[in-house]
Amino acid sequence: MRDRIPTKLRSVVLGVVVGVAAVALVAGGAAAKTTLTVYTAVEADDLKKYAARFNEDHPDIEIKWVRDSTGVVTAKLLAEKANPQADVIWGLAATSLLVLKPEGMLLPYAPKGLEKLDAQFRDKDNPPAWVGMDAWVAAICLNTVEAQKKNLPKPTSWKDLTKPVYKGHVVMPNPASSGTGFLDVSSWLQIFGEAEGWKYMDALNENIGVYTHSGSKPCTMAGAGEYPIGISFEFRAARQKKEGAPLDIVFPAEKSGWDMEATAIVKGTKNLEAAKTLVDWSVTEKAMKLYNEGYAVVAISNVAKPVEFLPANMLEHMIKNDFQWAATNRARILAEWEKRYGAKSEPKK
Repeated sequence: MRDRIPTKLRSVVLGVVVGVAAVALVAGGAAAKTTLTVYTAVEADDLKKYAARFNEDHPDIEIKWVRDSTGVVTAKLLAEKANPQADVIWGLAATSLLVLKPEGMLLPYAPKGLEKLDAQFRDKDNPPAWVGMDAWVAAICLNTVEAQKKNLPKPTSWKDLTKPVYKGHVVMPNPASSGTGFLDVSSWLQIFGEAEGWKYMDALNENIGVYTHSGSKPCTMAGAGEYPIGISFEFRAARQKKEGAPLDIVFPAEKSGWDMEATAIVKGTKNLEAAKTLVDWSVTEKAMKLYNEGYAVVAISNVAKPVEFLPANMLEHMIKNDFQWAATNRARILAEWEKRYGAKSEPKK
């Protein structure tokens, strides 16, 4: 019978069968791909790079980013507690995860390679509720051109920023919106003590032009000359300087507050295996080298290499931060801050 089918017809039939098989294969591959909804506060200009590096090793998992400032992401997660929308948190402040943990919102998981992380870069429980990625450190961004025009001396300490000469020339993040703003405020309360810390912020507020809702924005504004001085963090400062902004990066004499970006699985995820795969990858040496492209301090310290424009001894500029205290007192601190200084915040979008 086969011989009775004309050769041309046979070719057409074969082509149709092969085509249908190919479509089925593609459809099957697409069906097998898992989409993870990942909440993050990672700098927006790095998200494509993070997903691309992960997909080099795991092309079968697609990342759907939901990105905002730390305070906004934290509030969103808390609001969704009864009906979680995220699968994974990749790149949110550890102090925020310490708020989410007692709410029962994180699924404890010990990723492969956990033992390589420095002890301070993981939740103390076993298995941990979260694991760290890198640290971001408070810094002062000084526009040298604008400072010279306005005869502003270079500040060398946090207390310098309260001097009358800087009135109206300083911008910093709102701690309710920004993780950088919160690490600033919580670190000042630790450095100076609570009573003196609030007195310090009262004096600093006199010199603040505006409080932003982004931790990187004060440095961006300083780099652009909108304000001579921006209280921000070292990653953004080094990147701005590399892009040609006339900035001096100042690490104050009293040392700097800091927080760590961290990763966790959201309890209730319907994509648990893919979520575990992402968290496993987040603590690999390949991931640490990715973080180290911007951050001088990463969770596997022996992987880190110096970052251009940042000091090699970054750890010496960082305070001994009590993350648990900061997380436990977060709501109280933010309420007090808003009452005292919220009127100077930029409008929310």
